[in-house]
Parts: sequence; C-alpha cells; structure tokens
Amino acid sequence: MFNRLSSKFFFLILSIFIICLSISGLQKSKKADLVLMNGKIVTVDEAKPEVQALAVSGDRIIAVGSNEEIKPYITQKTEVINLEGKLAIPGFIDSHGHFTGLGQSKMVLNFMEVKGWDEVVAMTKEALKNAKSGDWIFGRGWHQEKWDKTPEPNVDGLPFHHTLSKVSPDNPVLFTHASGHASFANAKAMELAGITKDTQDPPGGEIVKDSEGNPIGAFRETAQRLLRRASNSYLESRTPEEIGTEHLRGIELAVQECLSNGVTSFHDAGSSFETIDLFKKLAEEGKLGIRLWVMIRDSNERLRERLSEYKIIGMGKNHLTVRAIKRSLDGALGPHGAWLLKPYEDLPSSTGLNTSTVDSVKESARLAIENDFQFCVHAIGDRANQETLNIFEAAFKAHPDKKDLRWRDEHSQHLHPEDILRFGQLGVIASMQGIHCTSDAPYVIKRLGKKRAEEGAYVWQKLMESGAIICNGTDAPVEFIDPIACFYATVTRKLKDGTVFYADQRMSRKEALRSYTLNCAYAGFQEDILGSLTPGKLADITVLSKDIMTVPDDEILNTEVVYTIVGGKVLYKK
Repeated sequence: MFNRLSSKFFFLILSIFIICLSISGLQKSKKADLVLMNGKIVTVDEAKPEVQALAVSGDRIIAVGSNEEIKPYITQKTEVINLEGKLAIPGFIDSHGHFTGLGQSKMVLNFMEVKGWDEVVAMTKEALKNAKSGDWIFGRGWHQEKWDKTPEPNVDGLPFHHTLSKVSPDNPVLFTHASGHASFANAKAMELAGITKDTQDPPGGEIVKDSEGNPIGAFRETAQRLLRRASNSYLESRTPEEIGTEHLRGIELAVQECLSNGVTSFHDAGSSFETIDLFKKLAEEGKLGIRLWVMIRDSNERLRERLSEYKIIGMGKNHLTVRAIKRSLDGALGPHGAWLLKPYEDLPSSTGLNTSTVDSVKESARLAIENDFQFCVHAIGDRANQETLNIFEAAFKAHPDKKDLRWRDEHSQHLHPEDILRFGQLGVIASMQGIHCTSDAPYVIKRLGKKRAEEGAYVWQKLMESGAIICNGTDAPVEFIDPIACFYATVTRKLKDGTVFYADQRMSRKEALRSYTLNCAYAGFQEDILGSLTPGKLADITVLSKDIMTVPDDEILNTEVVYTIVGGKVLYKK
C-alpha cells in the first residue's frame, strides 16, 4: 500500500515538474524583437513596480524582470538598448490637447514667450516682409497677463488695435490668445468681417469696446466666430491640394512634437467628422505615428445623423480610437471667460461667459449615453463645473442601467467646495492639466480672490480624497506639450518667482506619474492595453535622461527625453 502511494506521489511530482519545465521552455522560446536592459524601469504596475529590464515581441511587452531573467529572450536579431541606469517609464499619455491645433501652431507666428504687445507688433512687421498684399497673418500664444507691462491704452489689460493696424494696413491679422478663448484682430480683419461699432455681441461672446463703443480688436469666446468666417473664406479659397497638404503637414508636425517630448498617446479634445475621416485614412495606412484617442466635436444635429458610424476602437493596430463627444460650457479664466457663480474679483461687472446653452449640452449628453459614448465637457469656472456635474448626474439617473461610464470634466479648474465630493460620488473623471496650475496661478487670486482660490483652485488632493480619478495633460497648444514641465508643476506647484501655489494640493511623484500614464489609459477605457509596463500590454515606453522620481525638484526641469518607443519601435532618439 505504502509503495503504491509513494509511486503515485512520485509520478504526480514528476508530472508537475515536467509541466513547469514545459511552461518555462515556452516562455523562453518566445524571442524578443527589442530588449531594454540595465535600467531603472518604473512600470506603474503594483505587481512589479520596478525592474531592470523588459522584452518586447512585435508591439507587445512579453516579459519584465532582472537582466538575468530577460537575457534568454535575446537573439542575434534582437535590438538591445543598454539604458545605462536611465529611467524608463510607460509612454506619457497627454489626456487633453488639440492635435491639429498643435500642428497648426507650428505653422503660424508663435507668441508663447513674448514679453509685451510691442513685441507682437514687431513680429508682425517682420512677417509681412514675406507676405503678399491681402494675405492673412495668423498667430497664436499671446497672453496679456504674462507680459512685462500693461499696454496703453487698454481695456482689462487688452491693447487697442491701432499700432497693429498701422504696421499692417493691407493685410488682415488674426492672433489667437494662448488659451484659445480670445482673439485679436487689426482694422483690416474687422473690416473684412463686417465688424463695426454697431455689431452686437453674440450669445456667449463679447466684442471688447472702448468707452465710446468702438471695437478695440479683442474678441472673447464665441465672438471670435465673427472673425473666423472671414478668415475661413480666405483659407477655403485655396486649391484642395493646398488645403490637403497643409492638413497633412500639421498632423506630421504634431506627431513630431509628441514623439520628441516622450508622448506616445494623445487625447484629442475635439475634432469634426471630416478631421476624423483624415485620421482614419492615416491610421489604416499606418501613418499616424502616435496613438490618438479622439472626442467628436460637432453640432447636435450632425451628431444625431452620424454618431452611430463613428465609434472606432483600436483602428490601425490601436492607433485610433473614437469613443467620446466633446462640448464646452464656458471659456478660460485668463480672458475673463470662465463661468463663475459670483462675479470676478477684478471685474465685478462679469461672471464670465456661458458659451453653449445648458439645454444643448444636455442634448449632447443624451446622445452620448444612448449611443454608448463617453461625454467630455470643458468646464473651468465653478458655475460651469457645477452645471456639468448636474448634467452628468441627471443623465446617470435617467439611465440607471448604464454603468462604468467614465464621463469626463475637462479642466475642473475652479470648483465650489460642495461640488468636490460629487466627482467621486458620481464617478466623474477630472481631466486636469498640472501645467495650467502654475501657468495661471499669478492671476488666479486676482480673478477669484483668496477664499475661492484656496477652496477650489486646482484641488488635486481634495478630488483624489473624494475618490475621483485625475488624468493629466497640457492642453497643447495652449501650453507647450512638455510632460516634464507639467510633471514638475504637478509635484511642486512652484511658480517662476519661487512661491508655491497652495502646497497641500501637490501630488506625490508616484501620483503624478500615474496621472500621466495609467490614469489616462483608464480615462479612455484603455487600461488593459496601455498605461503600465505590464506583459501583454502595448510596448509604449519613454526613456528619460534623469530619474524624475528621485532627483531634487529643480533638477526635474533639466530632464530630457532620450527615447520614445511606440509599439516596440523606436520613433524618437535624442
């Protein structure tokens, strides 16, 4: 009896041993196309938070571990990158930006770093040397709150058009504010747009005027559309070939900007059906370069007609996903366009601008939930955020069968204290931009006052305590698409003058990295394929020159992107 039992036990152990050897052999038989070794690899995966090496086959990660554990995956054909101790992390995911706008910003005058209105005028004068009479001059990035001095004369810090009109009398000029929520035009542009002293403000917009009622050249929010009609007429007068070439060039430039900054996936915060058609074509041809997750931004009428045809998941080897609708309820804080519950501290006559009617956004919410799309609403002021949460809550109650919707409040910048807990309670994702906090901070208190600023401005820790997921990004081209600068802002909240904007709301470095990787993947229903360096997931990896998880705060900004890897392919190398 004992011998029979011993014999059975022996054969059982032998069988298990053979099976284990077989599994091990199968694992080792899968050879790698790419291996990273000798690094500090932060995986953002709790199962194995930090490893030395990883192996990739095709576009997927097949193993992570020590150098010794990964060596068996290497063959003569394997590309091996010796990280030499450098930090590798999941590819940065920018969870809110404007993809075609990013490309277009590289083809116009760039005012992101100008120090005053005189510099804007001087750059315009220089650009005119290469322009024909009648050509429109476009630019982007000016911000009156970031200039060294306030121009004179001005209205709310905004200059008058006369000096610009003098240097460009025959060429219409249209310059977009850094936020995208205001524009500046010269006399010629206003003439072509038919704008006079008698032109009335459109709903949700404002033509800024002087004390005598004359337009000074500044246009807030929806009033910009009055100018766009004239500029679009000019742009559409070109040949289809010229227009097509420009669109493709813009996309190419946007891809280059993403890759050189370590961004492997980009959440595009609003494109038309026509732009999405172009993305589809490029994805099918394998020409997108990075991964795009797109929100549809179009009229409710067009959404009703076409929405059912445009839910796209993982087209072109997971390079294009379209699964959300985007709307806006207000503007930006800088141009006094954020919609507030109480008037601005520095402009008591205004509570900002409601740029789309609440009823129209409610209708978009209905279309989203009934067609299984995510819904994303731009909301910056406390009134806009409150209305957004009300719209979301009503839609959820009307459809109790719909679960795990992951609807998104885009920006979530200034909140009423009573609304903070609602994010966690409703499961609403706060899609925020760390860099906006330190970029806007110099004028937040001026706009809102200390009490509102402290209670509800960029309250990351309060939101996370409510149970909310925060995903990070830059809102490019509103800010530079630089994850390192955004990461630094997120973990320090330090301004250029060395002061810190409400330090208690800073994220830890681990929280900040997660907000730029796995949380972003979750915000797009892509956490099964992106956001961490986990076997089975897509091999999207960013390698950095410094260890942003441990270096002193001020060294973070000196970090450079060394490699950007998308789907196991090195697409950028410094």
